[in-house]
Amino acid sequence: MTIRLLIVDDHPVVRDGLRGVFDGDPDFEVVGEAADGVEAVERAVALPVDVVLMDLRMPRMGGVEAIRALRDRAPDVRVLVLTTYDSDADVLPAVEAGATGYLLKDAPRDELVRGVRAAHRGQAVLAPTVAQKLLGHVRGPAAPAAEAPTERELEVLRLVAAGSTNKEAAKQLFISEATVKTHLLHLYAKLGVRDRASAVAAAYKSGLLN
Repeated sequence: MTIRLLIVDDHPVVRDGLRGVFDGDPDFEVVGEAADGVEAVERAVALPVDVVLMDLRMPRMGGVEAIRALRDRAPDVRVLVLTTYDSDADVLPAVEAGATGYLLKDAPRDELVRGVRAAHRGQAVLAPTVAQKLLGHVRGPAAPAAEAPTERELEVLRLVAAGSTNKEAAKQLFISEATVKTHLLHLYAKLGVRDRASAVAAAYKSGLLN
């Protein structure tokens, strides 16, 4: 199955370089480009897009605002942040907005390709330095929750955090894939999030994972 990409960056040279990475691979199709968040949202809604490669700091509308808009207007589209910045002020808002993953522009080509494939499957994709940023936020006290996750839900979440798909998690826990999905939906509600990457980030932040 061909993965259809939208490349979003305000630098034409960067867009050309990313297009070159994927154009020669039959598993990918670059269906469009955008130079800012406004164009990104318009084209992600209008075009058949599976994964958006999203820069963060752009004119008119930045990446975080665009991710939020896409979450509402094109919820099935995965967003993989690809940026130069890995500060707390960049990482946390992007993940909380709904980004499926977060990689840096100095990532090797193979890592980028693997990241896009994983994001397309809905798996959380985090650069090592970004993962450290999220881990750093677990050091504070855990936030109180209206209802604590069950041990089984935490088992599912640990596998998701390690990169397992729903099918892989189901196999390891000897439960059905539908049950894994149900546990994830319960976790989303308890953690106040809407997707896997945000659930992992929230669990680290609250001390549920360490």
